[in-house]
Amino acid sequence: MAAGTQTADSSHADATYVAHLTALNTATAGSATTGEARFEIEGDKLVIRVHVTGAPPGITHWQHFHGFENGHAASCATQTADANGDGIVDVAETAAASGTTMVPFDTAPAAMDVAHGSYPQADANGSYSYREVVPLKQLAAAFGKAFKGQQLDLDHRVVYIHGVPASTRLPATVASLGPIPASTTLPIACGRIERVSR
Repeated sequence: MAAGTQTADSSHADATYVAHLTALNTATAGSATTGEARFEIEGDKLVIRVHVTGAPPGITHWQHFHGFENGHAASCATQTADANGDGIVDVAETAAASGTTMVPFDTAPAAMDVAHGSYPQADANGSYSYREVVPLKQLAAAFGKAFKGQQLDLDHRVVYIHGVPASTRLPATVASLGPIPASTTLPIACGRIERVSR
């Protein structure tokens, strides 16, 4: 079993993982979004905490971990991922470094409903805090079903925070996911998840 791998077995030792979030697409977002995502395995529970500052205020921010379906380690996209040269790294351009959207940090992560979840909203200062306790067995089972038997492997994933105001003028070249507006999926911060303790 790879280091950091967690299965649905509640006998696994408790562990803590952290992603330090750094800003992406700062000029488009109008601010530098930073923060921390923390994942604490406590017996048969996964406690997810995300604290963000400097996000576009007063709007909902989608947040997820991204990764590769083959289990390879993901990394955060940088400005060099702007393949079409429009000055913006869109969600499609993050795929080469970060893989695909996997688990949503909404009110029901184990439902794995990325497009329809209820996500947090930043306050007037651009800050928000999120906390959700998820049954580890339930999440691992849903993840394995969605991604062909893959394990959660938290330390192979990255966290993205998304979203700028709908009124933001984005070039037509900025891609999104299907019919979802590009303003909703635009990445504004990312951090690689690392194991920090047992």
